[in-house]
Amino acid sequence: MTSPDDAVICSAKGCRAPAVWVLAWNNPKLHTPDRRKTWLACDEHREHLSNFLGLRGFLKDVVTLAEWEASPRA
Repeated sequence: MTSPDDAVICSAKGCRAPAVWVLAWNNPKLHTPDRRKTWLACDEHREHLSNFLGLRGFLKDVVTLAEWEASPRA
């Protein structure tokens, strides 16, 4: 059973909504090409956070949290 401290919440500033999306990103000036950092997003903030990362050329993938957790990552 998960506690409220284990809740996965949106990365948008001030948002406490449950995360539904994973935005995988990479800053090529700082990270190797295969490295993926992640932001989490609720439905309301997915587009805003995606646009923020996309405008900078950092956004690599957007998948549901369930898909991310089910995918094998090395």
